[in-house]
Amino acid sequence: MLNNLLKNIALSSVLVLSVGFVPQAPAQEPGYQTLSPAQPTLHADKVEVIEFFWYGCPHCYEFEPALKKWLKTLPANVEFIRQPAVFNELWGKHAKAYFTAESLDMVDKIHSDFFDQVQKALHGSDPKNKMDTEEQLQKFFVAHGATEAAFNEAYHSFAVDSKMRQAPAIAARYGITGVPALVINGKYLTNGPLAGSHEKMLEIASKLIKQEGGK
Repeated sequence: MLNNLLKNIALSSVLVLSVGFVPQAPAQEPGYQTLSPAQPTLHADKVEVIEFFWYGCPHCYEFEPALKKWLKTLPANVEFIRQPAVFNELWGKHAKAYFTAESLDMVDKIHSDFFDQVQKALHGSDPKNKMDTEEQLQKFFVAHGATEAAFNEAYHSFAVDSKMRQAPAIAARYGITGVPALVINGKYLTNGPLAGSHEKMLEIASKLIKQEGGK
């Protein structure tokens, strides 16, 4: 749990120090863009992959099953990082839920169910339960095994607050304007519009991971 907190705070820190980003750099070949300049990664001996997402995005929801299967095929030296994008208040509330789960070491327990619930609220059968209030989130986390005290402590923690404040800047560093999007090793960006499909996104990411030394 502590390692996850430190990893994400470190990610925020190195990105804040990086300057001169030029989004929408010319593509080197169809399906992805090269970021100029390349952004720093956390570990030089690993190939870093960051997924930018929002729980309320139907495209992210459709992408998730294929992504989960793909993650099982990644080389051992690939480090995968989920990064919630924050473009408005509702996105921020859902990002805070993710960061709270991360601080509680509960991402694996809540990620799929939280996706399901937010999608039902925004696009389906449960419009009242948008997971946009602290009360709704607390009930959800308690139902998945957290205590009220643990949830409250994490939700209001300095670590979660820090991640929330850094999230918009992180997306901006990579020129993220929509989700889902994948950034490979701080150098390359691919998404649905660039790649043409979710499946192609993953094919392109796999190729770039290999190019960057994934093994």
